[in-house]
Parts: sequence; C-alpha cells; structure tokens
Amino acid sequence: MTDILSFDATDIADLIRRKEASSRDITTQLLDRISAVDPGINAVIASRAESALSEADAADAATARGDILGPLHGVPMTVKESFDVAGMATTWGNPAFEGIVTERDSTVVTRLKAAGAIIVGKTNLSFMLSDLQSANPLYGVTNNPLAPDRTPGGSSGGAAAALVARMSFLEFGTDLSGSIRNPASFCGVFGLRPTSETVPSTGMAPPGPADVPVGMMHLPAVGPLARSARDLRLALSVTAGPENSEAHAYSWHLPAPRHRRLQDFRVGYVLDDPTAPVSGEITARLTETVDTLRTLGCQVVEGWPSGIDPAQLFEDFGFQVEEFFCLDGEGGVSHRDFVVAENRRLTVRAAWARYFETIDVFLCPSSIASAFPHETRSFGDRTVTTDRGVRPYHELFFWTAAATYAGLPAASAPVGLASDGLPVGVQIIGPHYEDDTVLTFAELGPFTAATLPG
Repeated sequence: MTDILSFDATDIADLIRRKEASSRDITTQLLDRISAVDPGINAVIASRAESALSEADAADAATARGDILGPLHGVPMTVKESFDVAGMATTWGNPAFEGIVTERDSTVVTRLKAAGAIIVGKTNLSFMLSDLQSANPLYGVTNNPLAPDRTPGGSSGGAAAALVARMSFLEFGTDLSGSIRNPASFCGVFGLRPTSETVPSTGMAPPGPADVPVGMMHLPAVGPLARSARDLRLALSVTAGPENSEAHAYSWHLPAPRHRRLQDFRVGYVLDDPTAPVSGEITARLTETVDTLRTLGCQVVEGWPSGIDPAQLFEDFGFQVEEFFCLDGEGGVSHRDFVVAENRRLTVRAAWARYFETIDVFLCPSSIASAFPHETRSFGDRTVTTDRGVRPYHELFFWTAAATYAGLPAASAPVGLASDGLPVGVQIIGPHYEDDTVLTFAELGPFTAATLPG
C-alpha cells in the first residue's frame, strides 16, 4: 500500500476534496510521523499540534457541508521558522530573540491559511539565515535525512529535510544566495525562487520594530519547496501578488508557460565553469539530463548568454550582498559607486532578456557538490572537498548567484543521485516574470523527488 505521507500536496488536497480522506486523519498521521522520525533529524523545531488538529476538524466539517476553503483545503504543512505565525515564536535561530511570540501571521502564512492550508509547525534554519547549513545555537543542527552526517543545506534546510522525510506536504522558505535552491538540491526535492518581489515578505523579519522599510528587495525572495513542480505552481498561485496600497493599483497573475510540450522547449545550458568547478559526479548526472532532453526532442544550446561574464557577475553579486547586509552597521560605499554597481546589474538583466528571446530556459548546476559533512569551522576557514579538489566554501554560492543578481525565477529540480547516494539538483532559470515556464519545464522534464526509506 502506498504511504499517503509520500503524496504531494496537490494529491492530498484532491483526496480531501473528494472525501476519500479526512484532514484530521492525514494531519494526525503527519504529526505522528514527526514524533517518530524527527528526533534523529531535528527539522521541525516548533509545533502547533493542538491548533492544527482543531483546524483539521474545521476543514472536515466544511467538506461535509460541501464548502471548500481553497486549493489547499485541509492540507497540513510547515513553514520556515523565520515566518511569523500567530502564537509562535519567531527567532531566526538567535537566542537573543528566544521566547518572543508574534501576534500576527506573515503575509505568506495568511494567504496559505486563506487557501485552506493547516500550519502544523516550523522548520529549522541557519542562524539569522546566514549560512548554507541549518544550524543555530537555539535549535541546534538539522541533519540531512538521507545521510545524517551531512547537512540538508540552508538556510531553508529544515524545510527540505521535512519534505524528504515525509514530515510535511509543502513548505515555504526564503532565498537570497540559494537558500531554497541549495537545500532542495541537497535533499532531492523541488524548490522555487520566484521572480523577485513576486511573493510579499511582510512578516518575515527578525523581532524588532514593525514595518521598517528594507532596501534592495530585488535580492531576497520568498518561495515554496515541494515534492513536485505542480505543488510549486499551486503554492505560488495562492501566495503571490501585491498587498496593502499596492494591491489597489495593480494585480498579479501567473503568465502562461511558453510551451506545454517538453519537445517544444529551447534549452540553454552550462554545466561547469572555472570560477567554481563542479564535482565530476554532479556534471555526470547533469550531462545525462541534457542528453535525455535532447533525445526527447528539446533543442539544446550550450554556453553562457552573450554579455554575461560569470566571474564578474559573481564578484558584483558579492558586492550587492555585502551592501544588503552592511554587517554590524558598517561598510557601505558612496552613492556613486552604488549607482555604478546597480547599472551593471541592470545591464546583466538586459543581457538575460535578450537571451530569452530565443531560449526558453537555462540549465546549470544548483551547487558545486552534493550535501557535504556538517561544517563547524569559522566561515573563512571552511572548504568543500570534491573530486575537483578542495574548494573554498564561498564557491557554493556561485551557481545560484546568476538568477538572484538578475531577479529571475529559478527552480532546483532533482535529477538523480551522485555516486555517494546523495541527490543532485539542476537549476532551471527562466525569463523575468515567466515563472510558469520554469515550472512547466520542471513538471514535464525527467525530474523526480527523492524520499526517505521507511
């Protein structure tokens, strides 16, 4: 008998809608799974079990009346700890914020609940969302369910770990330097960084003064992680769009994909680069994927877009990230230097736009390596060992930088396992605002999520 906890959120919603399963039963099974499995993983670090079961009962009562609350009616799920959920603490893994309980839901959680979803708990993350591992002094270390001595990635590592371990049907994370795409790749699930500023980030901030404006919002993004590409689309459709005063001026809709048949896609790709050499076992899996796409009828074209210098892009991305954080309130550059840097960024975005006039999606690695062992050294001393040698830790950010820098939609999709048995992800980058072109390609392509045995 198929384990219902391995289903995707779309299937669970359909079962509940057709009265073939109850939200109460599914939510109970999920909570039992968390209790049984999570002690060895430490992904779900906060629970609202009692409230979740009450909401599941309400969902079942609505179903019995013939009412449907939304496309996620009765579906239990988790969210990254950094999202405000009324009645739960939001700490960003920082002991300084321990015990600070928020009174309001974040916009994402509000919209998920309006779609019928039931939030059963929160998942672990890196300290202040600042690492590609998920560990912090407040909640501890999250292990990769497929290899406990390895990281699930970060900063949304608890989210990806919960999905692959069948402790959640859907997740929401955040992504600046790959914090959705990296853990999705390391855990063998799907993750989407939407087009910048598509999903509101209100209520996704460390405790402090409310409604403080944040600049450079083209860098961070809020997006879903899931077991299927269609779940990513569903999650995006119920959370994206303007809010507050902006909602009075314009509305958002998900543009149709460029194609609905895989063989119609024009696919660009780069599988390696001297700036951040990719492990041979990663490139082997990605090469097989490109060959499969070619066999299935896709037109494939190798090479970076004209006008894109990947090494310079990575350097400029690092500058932008530094300015975004302005660590310890210091740093910063002159207004002139910042404007010059921003013009370079917009020039790169224009180069991508020209490229996507003749190419539909661009494929590249999600990471230089598969999930690496837990790393506790200081950031500057860290390395990643691959068959291409011992690489500097910062090279882990190279392949996710391109989409972030230009504000493009990008998904990580699983393409199989490396020789060490760990998942490999391919990154699918698409045209600005054309998120469904990325998602449709991910749905049609040879991509299947991993799952934890047992």
